[in-house]
Amino acid sequence: MAAKKRLNSGVEIVVVLVLLACAPWCIHSADNNRLLVNMTLVRNSTASVLGAFCLDGSLPAYHLHRGFGAGERNWLLQFEGGGWCNDIPSCLDRAKSRRGSTSLMTKWEVFSGILSNNASLNPDFYNWNRVKIRYCDGASFAGNAKFDDGKSLLYFRGQKIWQAILIDLLPKGMANARKALLSGCSAGGLAVFLHCDNFINFLPTTASVKCLSDAGFFLDERDIALNHTMRSFFKNLVQLQGIEKYLNPNCTKSLYYPELCFFPQYALEYIETPFFVLNSAYDVFQFHHGLVPPSADLRGHWNHCRFNPAACNAYQIYVLQGFRNDMLAALRKFLSYSRLDGMFINSCFAHCQSESQDTWYADDSPRIHDKTIAEAVGDWYYSRRLTKEIDCPYPCDSFCHNLIP
Repeated sequence: MAAKKRLNSGVEIVVVLVLLACAPWCIHSADNNRLLVNMTLVRNSTASVLGAFCLDGSLPAYHLHRGFGAGERNWLLQFEGGGWCNDIPSCLDRAKSRRGSTSLMTKWEVFSGILSNNASLNPDFYNWNRVKIRYCDGASFAGNAKFDDGKSLLYFRGQKIWQAILIDLLPKGMANARKALLSGCSAGGLAVFLHCDNFINFLPTTASVKCLSDAGFFLDERDIALNHTMRSFFKNLVQLQGIEKYLNPNCTKSLYYPELCFFPQYALEYIETPFFVLNSAYDVFQFHHGLVPPSADLRGHWNHCRFNPAACNAYQIYVLQGFRNDMLAALRKFLSYSRLDGMFINSCFAHCQSESQDTWYADDSPRIHDKTIAEAVGDWYYSRRLTKEIDCPYPCDSFCHNLIP
């Protein structure tokens, strides 16, 4: 690959060296210097022994970009997000898409934000080994079951996919990790709550291990019609994919309905590994699918507000502020009593902020107390200072990137 314009021989040499250092896992796009990382399939022998398959039976996959320099023995693993399927018809549909089959996924992924290899864009993790774990099980890497009615076959093997990928990474250097961070976005952010403590078991006892969930703090909240939309959805998901026995046993023993431990607000207090919660207080996914799902707004009274916060009327703002208050209440104990944990709860209408460069670390990135998300996470991971940032209520934040689909 050649750069579009060579200003002098020195620049040409630098470009060539960067590209050679990247091979065979990645390339840098000459158009905008994007880091593209190639897919790695888990070895068929490993997957077969464990029974680790995507919904359609394809092999699990990840993207690895090697660390270098001082970060050569540090590892950052990022769970991909992408919703869930909680019944056979929706899982069958998902198995025929990129969300349920690595055969149908893009084979190259852009690494930006927390996955960037540029020190000026990702100052604390740029030279770590960075891994994006592809999502193809439909249950936040949490299930272990199979559906076979003689006509259709579905593998619900998120637990096995997680194990197979870790086993594949250990001989590639992760077995000697000094520092490690398990992260994830959306459904992948929820997976971090479910697998954080388990992650430690695969790493050296001397390693510094921490976890970061981005937009994964899904609330057990009634919708505007007072229905438990998210609770019902997750209950069906837990039953379908055989998840309950893998939930935190201390959590399940404490609740009358053990499947509720799939919700982070109930599981969080039992997680022993240092943890960072990154979330919007007005998370767009939860706003659109949990608080105001189409089933609760049949006449479309919320349509304008859903896609433009400035169009929300006084009552709608009141409801949204109530959602924010409930999120902060669910995090109160985490905020008050834990000194090893971190938090960044801003007031942007967004969902997932760690993988996008604009929201992770840029000149106009979201800030709380003049601190970007990247700075807050870095300060927490390296114990530079206590980092628990909570934004003032909407619409006070002038730094927001409102990312509404």
